[in-house]
Amino acid sequence: MADYTFAFETSTTHSGFLKAPSLAAFPEAPYVIAGIPWDGSVTNRPGTRFGPGEIRRASHMLCEGTHTLWPVSALGQLADAGDLTLPNTSLERMRAALIPKASALLARHHMVWLGGDHSITLPLLRAYRAHHGRPLAIVHFDAHCDTWTDHFGEPSGHGTWLHEAVVEELIDPTLCVQVGIRSSAERATAEYIQDRGGLIYTARDLRGLVNRQQLAPVIAEVRVRLAGQPVYLTLDIDCLDPAYAPGTGTPEPGGLSSAQVLTLLEEWVDLQWIGMDLSEVSPPYDHAQLTSNAAAHFVWTYLSGRVAA
Repeated sequence: MADYTFAFETSTTHSGFLKAPSLAAFPEAPYVIAGIPWDGSVTNRPGTRFGPGEIRRASHMLCEGTHTLWPVSALGQLADAGDLTLPNTSLERMRAALIPKASALLARHHMVWLGGDHSITLPLLRAYRAHHGRPLAIVHFDAHCDTWTDHFGEPSGHGTWLHEAVVEELIDPTLCVQVGIRSSAERATAEYIQDRGGLIYTARDLRGLVNRQQLAPVIAEVRVRLAGQPVYLTLDIDCLDPAYAPGTGTPEPGGLSSAQVLTLLEEWVDLQWIGMDLSEVSPPYDHAQLTSNAAAHFVWTYLSGRVAA
C-alpha cells in the first residue's frame, strides 16, 4: 500500500507522545510510540481511529514527563513514529500490512502501540511471537474476555483475538492474566483462559481493592506466575468503569478505577515487559478528555517504569 496519510492520522511533524521527537529525527530511540488508527472491527460505537491523536494530545499536559513515583522521564529515550499508514476498510488487509511494519519496529525498539480497536492485538502478537520464537505471556486488562469464536457472525474481530492467539499458539494460556473482566458471556467463553490454566481477576473480584496493600495477593500471584517470562501488555481502556472512561465503543458499568490500574502497573514494574498496546479510546464519545487522559497516564506510567527498572 502506498504511504497515503488519511485525515484522521497523526503526523509527527507536530509533537508526538510527551512531545517526543519523531522517529525520523531520533532513529536510535530505545522506546517508540506508534499509532494504529483502525476501527473497522467495532461492534457498537466507532471512533477509535481518532484515539492515537487524542492520547498524544492528552500526554502534552504531562510537562517534561517526570513520573510521580519514579524520578525519571522517558524523554530523551523516546521517539514517536506517528500513525502507521494501513488499509482502513479490510481487517485482513490491515493485519497483513501491519505485521511487517510492526516486526521492523519491534526488532529495533521497545514499542508502545496506540489503537485503534482491539483487533490490532492479534497481528501484533503474531509479530512478537515470530520475533521471540516462543509463545508469550500476556497481561490483558479489559471489560470483555475477547475469547469468542466469532464476531457477531464474522470470523474475526475485536472480540475474538485472544481465542485466536491461543489457537495459533501465539501465547501460552497458562501465562495469561486477565484483569477487569465483567461483560456478559457464556461460561465457556468467559472462563476460556481459566479453563486452560490462566488467571482471571474479574472486576467483581477487585471491588474495594485499590492500593498496593489491598491488592498485594493479586500482585504477588501474578509476579510469581510470570517471573522470568517475556510479557506483553494489552490494555483495553474499557477495563475502566465508564465513569473514568466514557469515550469507548463498548462501555460496561462496574469496572475498574484509574487508581486500581495505576497501582497494578506500578507494582508489576519488575516483570519482563516486551511491549504494550492500548486500545479502544473513542474520542467522539469522550467527555472532558477523561478517557484520553487516563490512557496517556497509563502509557506514561508503563514507559516510566521501563526507564526506572
